[in-house]
Amino acid sequence: MEQDEWILNELQKVFERTNDYNHRVLIKATQDMLKEQQRRIYQMENEMEGTIWSPRRWGE
Repeated sequence: MEQDEWILNELQKVFERTNDYNHRVLIKATQDMLKEQQRRIYQMENEMEGTIWSPRRWGE
């Protein structure tokens, strides 16, 4: 996660420096993809933890 934050910050710096529309769109799409990946990883980690600690699902 710490590495993702570094990448997002670096992408933001490049985004602010460029005026090229295509580069800006690509950078924004990359930032959105990284944020979505972070959100999904967080959800899956919590789902796994919930499954591990749920006695109802231990038999499955």
